[in-house]
Amino acid sequence: MAYSKAKALARIISFICSRIFFFLILFQIPLFRYPCRIGTCSSPMELTCSELIASEVLPSGVVKPLLYPGAIGRAIINNKRIPKYKNLLDAYNLNNLKQAPSTTDLQYLEVLAGSYLAVSGAILGYFQSRKLGLFGMLLLIWGLSSEPRISKGHGEFKGHKIDISIYYPTMTIVVLSAFLSIRAIVKKIVSCFKWTFLKSKYK
Repeated sequence: MAYSKAKALARIISFICSRIFFFLILFQIPLFRYPCRIGTCSSPMELTCSELIASEVLPSGVVKPLLYPGAIGRAIINNKRIPKYKNLLDAYNLNNLKQAPSTTDLQYLEVLAGSYLAVSGAILGYFQSRKLGLFGMLLLIWGLSSEPRISKGHGEFKGHKIDISIYYPTMTIVVLSAFLSIRAIVKKIVSCFKWTFLKSKYK
């Protein structure tokens, strides 16, 4: 009986946290400041979409649905007009992006890969508990926290080193929600707390 209750509680916690993680990523809650192709990116979704469009991995018609919820959220928060769907790329300065050399992408590989994994993990985790989102967020933090390896002489990112920063309050919430969205981990935590409580009760 105790095991089934712990399992049910773990399922509820992971369900709620996976939804929180999904919506925080989808609505592009600012987590950091990092130089990117559109100027300065503040969320994994922005960074991922700008790279996908610039590298022409996916057509803009596939990327725009990922960006629009965040555009709506930002417009409401900043008390601005919601951009039209057809003008979405203009609102994000994503039109006429130039493809950067592969060496430029390699110079911030951890941040880019972490953003890709965080977005993928948030979408996949909405349907099934996965560790991909947490792994992506940890990789992203590691890339942002480590010494920036952007070349000072490269024109595209010149002078942007001082712009790199992490918004720790929102980043903490996102990482915690990604961690608690993994059902197997939550189940172990709940079982551990129950066992500790029972030991102290019957001591």
